[in-house]
Amino acid sequence: MKKNRVKELWREGKAAVGTWLVLGSPLVAEIVASMGFDWVVVDTEHGAIDISATQSIIQAINTTNAVPMVRVPWNDPMVIKRALDAGAYGLVIPMVNSREEAQRAVQATRYPPLGIRSYGGPRARLYGGASYFEHANEEIALIVQIEHIEAVNHIDDILSVKGIDGFFIGPSDLAISMGLKPGMDQTDPRHVEAVNKVLASGKRHGLPGGIHVGSPEAVNERIAQGCQFIALASDERFLRSSAQAALDKVTKDRKVA
Repeated sequence: MKKNRVKELWREGKAAVGTWLVLGSPLVAEIVASMGFDWVVVDTEHGAIDISATQSIIQAINTTNAVPMVRVPWNDPMVIKRALDAGAYGLVIPMVNSREEAQRAVQATRYPPLGIRSYGGPRARLYGGASYFEHANEEIALIVQIEHIEAVNHIDDILSVKGIDGFFIGPSDLAISMGLKPGMDQTDPRHVEAVNKVLASGKRHGLPGGIHVGSPEAVNERIAQGCQFIALASDERFLRSSAQAALDKVTKDRKVA
C-alpha cells in the first residue's frame, strides 16, 4: 500500500501543513493541491459536497503529491466508510467530545479485528495499491476534531483512546461553545488557555495535532509551538482574498480619458 506521507512527516517530528477544500470543484482541488501543501481536506461537513463529488475531488488530488483527506459530516460509520472507500487517506471526525465518541470513530475507521469497517469498493485499492486491505489500518490517519469546550474538559480521556492518530482544533466552534465570537487566530485569554490545554494533552499522549489558522505567520507560530497538523485558510478564502487584493489595486476613479 502507498505510504501516508503525513504520517511519515509526523514520525520524523515534522509539521504537515494543508488547507481546506469547501468549493466542491475537482479542478480547484487539483490546482490547490498542486501548490505544495502536504495534505488537503475535502470538507463534506460544511461544504455542499456529496460522495460522488468527493470521489472526483480525491481523484483530482491524486494527480499531485498532497495527501487526500476528508472531513466527514458526522461521526457516523456509514459516512466514514464511504469516504474511505472513495480514497481518503485521512479522516477528520467533527465534534468528538467524549472518550466514547473517540472509540466510535476508531471502530468505524479500522478493519477487523481493530474495528468494524466493512470491505468493498475499488477506488481505494486503485490508489492505495493491491495490499490496501493489509495495511489500511496503519496508513489511514484518524484525526479527531476538538471544537467544543466539553471536549477540552475531557481531552485526556479522548486522546488516550488507542487508534487515534492525531487531533485538530476547530477555533471557531470552540469559541462559540465558550460564548465567544467565531474566527481563526483567537486572542481571548480563555480561548488561548483552552487551546494550550489541548496541545499539552497531545504532548502527554504523544499525538500530533494542530489547529486551523488564517495566515502564514500563524502557521509558523504554531509550528514553533509544536503543532504538526496545521490548516491554512481554504480554497474559498484564497479565492476571495486574492480577488479582493487585485480589485483593490484597480483605480477607483474609472472615468476614461
